[in-house]
Amino acid sequence: MTGCRPKSCKLCVLAACLLAVWAAAAGATDPRQVFTGESHTWLHAVGKLEVPGQRYRDGRQSHYVEDCSATLVARAGRSHANTVITAWHCLEWYGDLSRPITFTVLTVSGEPLQREAYRLQDGGGMHADWAILRLRQAVTREQAPSLRVHERVADPALPVTMAGFSGDDGIGNSGDALTFDSGCAITRQDSALGDTDCTAFKGASGGAVVQLSDTGEARVCGVISQGNGEGRSTFVPVSTFRNALNRHLD
Repeated sequence: MTGCRPKSCKLCVLAACLLAVWAAAAGATDPRQVFTGESHTWLHAVGKLEVPGQRYRDGRQSHYVEDCSATLVARAGRSHANTVITAWHCLEWYGDLSRPITFTVLTVSGEPLQREAYRLQDGGGMHADWAILRLRQAVTREQAPSLRVHERVADPALPVTMAGFSGDDGIGNSGDALTFDSGCAITRQDSALGDTDCTAFKGASGGAVVQLSDTGEARVCGVISQGNGEGRSTFVPVSTFRNALNRHLD
């Protein structure tokens, strides 16, 4: 869910507000803000992705859950959306198809909405850290908004916003709060990767990188690949996998 586990939505919003107040009172230098559901309404499209994984270590198999972020996307004018984009490395250890991937957003009415998801296509490695998932049941526009995809490469002269479920113990509340860093600068960008001065931690991977259009509409221009929590975060431009994404959106 965006902001907390499936509990009362009022408690979610209250917790998010308290976190924001605590950060301000502490004089924190962390530039992120906590999403409360009342502003930047496009953030309802950014959800929490939980991926069951399994690894072998010392001859033993261990199970765990990879906590990441993902963004609901669709073409303009669609009444529903069933496609999300995230980072490849969030799915790296996913192999047991009997344990579903789950995507959870906070609806515009303030309730958590969970959907099962499955993999459609991905980049296959950290050199192309992107993935496209399909929801088994679509999300309607009345339930939560979806974002359009940027038609071009992100403009390095314009600011970006990064949003995701960072797992830090501070404002991120160990991954239970959806946080966003707005007004960031793209410091470097090529066809495969971009650098920004946004703040993000582990758990925000797969989250949204957004620029505003001329009309003020939020459009996804990339997915978060990694962040060091110290003002440097990287993203994979949507232009890298736009052709694949367009096929699945069609």
